[in-house]
Amino acid sequence: MCFHNGIDVNRAEHIKLKKKSKKIKDLQLNLDQPYASGFDYPFWPVLKPIEGGNDFVPVMMHWEFIPSYIRSVEALLHFRKGGINPKTGRKDIPHNTLNAIGEEVLNKPTYKDSALKRRCLVLSSGFYEWRHFTPQGGKDTAYPYYVSVKEQEYFFMAGIYNPWVDQESGEVVDSFSILTTAANPLMEKIHNNKKRMPVILPEDQAEQWIRDDLSTEEISALARFQFPSEQLEFHTIRKDFRQLEEPREAFLYDQLPPIE
Repeated sequence: MCFHNGIDVNRAEHIKLKKKSKKIKDLQLNLDQPYASGFDYPFWPVLKPIEGGNDFVPVMMHWEFIPSYIRSVEALLHFRKGGINPKTGRKDIPHNTLNAIGEEVLNKPTYKDSALKRRCLVLSSGFYEWRHFTPQGGKDTAYPYYVSVKEQEYFFMAGIYNPWVDQESGEVVDSFSILTTAANPLMEKIHNNKKRMPVILPEDQAEQWIRDDLSTEEISALARFQFPSEQLEFHTIRKDFRQLEEPREAFLYDQLPPIE
């Protein structure tokens, strides 16, 4: 899964994807978010394709894929939380669209059209995940980790987006979901509860992901892409990292065996 993300770009002067480049100073992006929870539904920097995917524009999008059939903010809140539907009297289940399962994205009516026509790249400098471990004589405990790509200030996660229209106000909001795939060997050890990870795309695959001319087979393969373990770096962080000015600061737990 990927519900907790970070972006912190302060050295690079450009956002680059292969031969395409955009000056950061010319962009209205918030690239100083070392930690954000998807459950706060923040606006997040995303590369949106233009010109058939031959170029891109960096924009801020709402992190939470909002289906077009949601007609208002009130309906969106009900979509998230579920409960008794005032129109039907039936109990609706809550929905979480912060992530979309890469292996299923072409089979889900909610996501299929966007997977075919509206793919994007979500910027990240690193993400947060929890490892479960039961110390001898203790209880199951979740230990937080910070995971990033070696020697990269930012990298790309595969996303899909939908331009949602609030039918009451007329406001248009681009909303997105991050694709996830089966965990690689490293992430199996870190995210050892769900054994999932975000679909992280190297530059070649990232450039391909936003092109208009992909076949369904190519989309499906990229949506399942498993980033190599050896290109990731990781460390444990404090359990109260959300309250810290520097949430990524390394912290060791004596009772937690190292990952080898």
